[in-house]
Amino acid sequence: MTDFFRFLYELIVSPNRSLLWKLPPILGFLPGKSELYVLAFIHKSTAITNDKGQALNNERLEYLGDAVLGSVIGEYLFNKYPEQNEGFLTKMRSKMVNGEALGSLALKMELDKLLENHVTGATSIKHISGDAFEALIGAIYLDKGYRMAKRFILRKMVERYLNLEELEKAETNFKSQLIEWAQQGKKEVCFYTDIEPYDPTRFISYVSIGDRLFGSGTGVSKKEAEQQAALETLKEIKP
Repeated sequence: MTDFFRFLYELIVSPNRSLLWKLPPILGFLPGKSELYVLAFIHKSTAITNDKGQALNNERLEYLGDAVLGSVIGEYLFNKYPEQNEGFLTKMRSKMVNGEALGSLALKMELDKLLENHVTGATSIKHISGDAFEALIGAIYLDKGYRMAKRFILRKMVERYLNLEELEKAETNFKSQLIEWAQQGKKEVCFYTDIEPYDPTRFISYVSIGDRLFGSGTGVSKKEAEQQAALETLKEIKP
């Protein structure tokens, strides 16, 4: 059965037909293994399980998509900037694929509207939408292979939403910006970072300035969590 007729059949019989109907404009092609794409948009907060009691969520696809995304962007930057050193390439890749960037991208693509989740709060929705974007890449890779995943990343992400000239100039060390702001105003800024209570694979960080608590952030590393917390704090203290 071709992807066209398989997809047409899924639109008729699948309980997830509403999600599937929205996929082709996002992907730029018809999905083959639709169950992978459905899974890509199930967040662990739903606590959905299969008939064997196994959890169904997008974490494994996110892990795979993260690896594919890093590989594609790494190769793209290597070819785009033949005269730049490793440090520049690493910083550019970080600017393109960090949690904040992917979350913003996912919201622009309206992936948050496809998510099955029980999460509240704009920051959290943005974060899990970025995770879903990576899971979507994982689904594409398993369904169509590396070449199609690469085409999706370059066409739908890099060419459509990213301005490399702006990224080259962008300062993404939000923690340094916050500390510099605090020093200028002779204020004391502290970061409190620990393992996230409900997810031992992630970290959560809080920022305090003086005796007041400001922004918080999460990430797969302490550094990412603190950068996110610093960014949220900067949004609060700067008009």
